[in-house]
Amino acid sequence: MCRHVAALGGPVTLGEVLIAPEHGLYRQSWAPRRQLHGTVNADGFGVGWYAEGDPVPARYRRAGPVWADVGFTDLARVVRTGALLAAVRDATVPGADGEAAAAPFAAGPWLFSHNGSVAGWPGSLAGLAAALPAEELLSLAARTDSALVWALVLHRLRAGDDPGQALADTVPEVARAAPASRLNLLLTDGVRIAATAWGDTLWYRAGSGAAPTLVASEPSDDAPGWREVPDRTLLVASRGDILLSPLKELPA
Repeated sequence: MCRHVAALGGPVTLGEVLIAPEHGLYRQSWAPRRQLHGTVNADGFGVGWYAEGDPVPARYRRAGPVWADVGFTDLARVVRTGALLAAVRDATVPGADGEAAAAPFAAGPWLFSHNGSVAGWPGSLAGLAAALPAEELLSLAARTDSALVWALVLHRLRAGDDPGQALADTVPEVARAAPASRLNLLLTDGVRIAATAWGDTLWYRAGSGAAPTLVASEPSDDAPGWREVPDRTLLVASRGDILLSPLKELPA
């Protein structure tokens, strides 16, 4: 369910990352090659990007399929950035909250996406939701599993966790409350990318020269350099380094 990608480096146009590659995110909206759950990602899309000198990202999101938005190709052709996060959505509950449910979610410098689903939603996460401060729970971006997972991650970020630690603590906590969940999370602040592989595919390609570092649900082309991330792994990337570490389930 869903495909997403983050990029660091460049600068590049949105279109160079999302549209130009033969199997880029644009094409993955109707013809993903490695998606394990679902086949068409037509329930919304979004892209967030960072302008030079501004730590707060801009976003463009819509409730429908990306291929039906004729304005997006113009936007993607001219907007240049050194960091972006984008996603196409296959909704767990079709029609839920429209554009508000489309990733990336955002707060301050952060952009976030969830590829997967929470098993037993919404009841399975009632206990975790109840533990959030009331103002955070009432400020959920949408009434979806992904929005609540984002709230759990954001709570840790605001408490001072670095991005990798925030994901590494949230994923096992959600998995314990809702076994069989798929929790591929993607997070960036425009300087770093953190991502998890937990139940679906995740790949990366290190940047070289003007080519950005890419972290994605699946390769956007057949060029050399792509590496698959093992399941139940945390990835943390900067412009010069990529680190992988195992994720561990919380004890029962």
